Amino acid sequence: MVSEESEKEGQGTSPTIGKAGTTVKEGIVQSLKGINEIEAEIVSLVRNTVSHTLRATGGVTGEAISLTRDVVKGAIQATEEVGTGLVMSTKSVAKGVIMGVGDVGGDAMSVAGQTVKAAVSGASEIGADIALVARSAVDGVAEAIKETGGNAEKAVGVAVTGAIEAAGSIGQTAVRAVRDILLGVVEGVKDVAGAALPRSGASAPAPPSPASSPEPAEPVESTTIPKGRTKSK
Repeated sequence: MVSEESEKEGQGTSPTIGKAGTTVKEGIVQSLKGINEIEAEIVSLVRNTVSHTLRATGGVTGEAISLTRDVVKGAIQATEEVGTGLVMSTKSVAKGVIMGVGDVGGDAMSVAGQTVKAAVSGASEIGADIALVARSAVDGVAEAIKETGGNAEKAVGVAVTGAIEAAGSIGQTAVRAVRDILLGVVEGVKDVAGAALPRSGASAPAPPSPASSPEPAEPVESTTIPKGRTKSK
């Protein structure tokens, strides 16, 4: 009887815990979906604004750089008014800028450096974490270049250079913080691009070669011995 009652109690409590977990899971899923939708909306807004403005002005190279600074500045001011969302929006803004410039045939590489540089400088002006902002901006640049079929490794290199240059105007502490947080980004892009993989693959087959050399030697000796014996006979 006791065991049956305990089993009933156990069966009664487990669904309650399951419902609580399910409720939390569904709530988080909806929140994450909402974040993704917000990011997508920011990318679309910035992309369309940049491309339409560049088409209207007729200039691509010079206008793109000044427009990039203006767009990033506007985004930073928006997050300052709201009081949050700088890191998240920076990635989306950077991605939108690169894709918008690419839509009109602009130089995405030069704009990549200016975008990150403007983001770092703007973050410093409002007292935000410049390292996190730099990482977010570089991530946005990398995503945009990958989606448009460009050279992600080269673009990230340009973006990182822009981030470090902007940090240099702030101070050595800022340079170290930005450099340290961006090391992982550069290494990750190199791995994705396959820069390190061929080297590791080339060094891998080297060890098995000495192990395989004695194996052909043994069958060669075994085949020569019977020939020698047949000749002696």
